[in-house]
Amino acid sequence: MNNRTRIKVCGLTRSQDIMAAARVGADAIGLVFYPASKRAVTIEQAVALRQHVPAFVSVTALFVNASPAEVEAVVNAVQPDLLQFHGDETPDQCRQYGRPYMRAIRVGGLGTDTPENVLTAASAYGDAAAWLFDTHSQAYGGTGTAFDHQLLEAVAASPHARPWVLAGGLAPDTVSDVIVRQQPYAVDVSSGVEEAPGIKSAARMAQFVQAVKDADAIRSRA
Repeated sequence: MNNRTRIKVCGLTRSQDIMAAARVGADAIGLVFYPASKRAVTIEQAVALRQHVPAFVSVTALFVNASPAEVEAVVNAVQPDLLQFHGDETPDQCRQYGRPYMRAIRVGGLGTDTPENVLTAASAYGDAAAWLFDTHSQAYGGTGTAFDHQLLEAVAASPHARPWVLAGGLAPDTVSDVIVRQQPYAVDVSSGVEEAPGIKSAARMAQFVQAVKDADAIRSRA
């Protein structure tokens, strides 16, 4: 049983938010390299932000249908610990960089509208370091809305599932109940701890981390 739920805070754009996330106990931070996102950063910004990430906090670089040259440029300059593919990338496209990667599956759309279909979609990425499940949207995430978590039933029951991460509409007042019910390996939060897109609230990040710890304590007693 996974007795400690890992925490990733995504869409960071300010050094003070990175330091606050690390201080309250986030395991990972996410930098978005998708120009259409309100939380996007440039390579130059990311390099500067990377300097504020302390030891034992990992950095995830998020891409949406980026070209190989764009991904390689980020890898070389920023040196992320994990690549996150949130677009329509194939398994071969995800693994071609020889780096650990996390594959995002947008749940609730065509092809991911039943538990079996969700598992099938995720299983194509059997060598991923993790599967991340987010709400389906034409904007490739970032909606701040949750999906029907019953669609993850087949994933949760599969002995072949990769460690899986729950995203989409999580917030300090909702994450504890979700963890107790779904028992994911990790949770990924962005808009739920923000004051504005890309501007995190230190107080809300602290509340979110505490809610995760509270949920883990409930699970450990079960």
